[in-house]
Amino acid sequence: MNYRHGFHAGNFADVFKHALLARLLAYLLRKDAPFRVIDTHAGEGAYDLAADEAERTLEWRGGIGRLADLSSADDETRALLAPYLDCVGVFDAEGRPGLYPGSPLIAARMMRDQDRAIFCELRPDAFEALRYRFGRDARVKAIHIDGYTGLSAYVPPKEKRGLVLIDPPFERTDEFDAMFSAFLRAYRKWPNGVYALWHPSKDAIAERAFLGRFAREGVKRTLRLSFAVARGGEGLRRTGLVVINPPFVFEEEARKILAFLASKLAQAEGAGFEIDRLTGE
Repeated sequence: MNYRHGFHAGNFADVFKHALLARLLAYLLRKDAPFRVIDTHAGEGAYDLAADEAERTLEWRGGIGRLADLSSADDETRALLAPYLDCVGVFDAEGRPGLYPGSPLIAARMMRDQDRAIFCELRPDAFEALRYRFGRDARVKAIHIDGYTGLSAYVPPKEKRGLVLIDPPFERTDEFDAMFSAFLRAYRKWPNGVYALWHPSKDAIAERAFLGRFAREGVKRTLRLSFAVARGGEGLRRTGLVVINPPFVFEEEARKILAFLASKLAQAEGAGFEIDRLTGE
């Protein structure tokens, strides 16, 4: 458990993941009925981009920092990004938000009084920050637990509607296997939930094996989204999100959002995105 997201908060992978997460939440908000969010690897919940960790890498400058100016975006793109950017808040003169929201804070800022959330975190110091941040929010339970272990116990939620985000740090050599196994256990108990599984794209063989398992295990309505800021190079340049039971408008919205982000966040040749269906009904 050496991973510290503060070094990477607000980078291009966060923008990709969180802009799409906000669209999934926006869809759940269309109905009055309550929903539940389950975040298996919640982290600290939010990150100070002026802190030493973020200042040492400055990865946010190639991510959220580039969205301080949306003058090149059309009205539709602005509207689609609005829920996410409303959660991010005001940018300073350097193009840095005062506090970058992780997925827990995005969920909490978008949830209503009737909605609920479970945020899981295993790393002790990250959990303490998470518990402190949401300690007075009656809608939220922060739990010091391995999210893979706990997920199956939390589904199906009593609300019968909701979203599971599985966003591990990929420190383990078997992370793809662990993530898919945890997802599949939950999916078999709650096949109607919306699931979003994030992953880096560094090992093409492991990624292909992971993506092939959805069809083999009979998982229905599976959408794959891939986003790159360059064709190759040092460090993370491509990332992916697998969404199970995506809302009917999600694919169209994602294409619009990712086309804009690919041009806005590009670091070199090869920036772009792909969207395809791994499984149908």
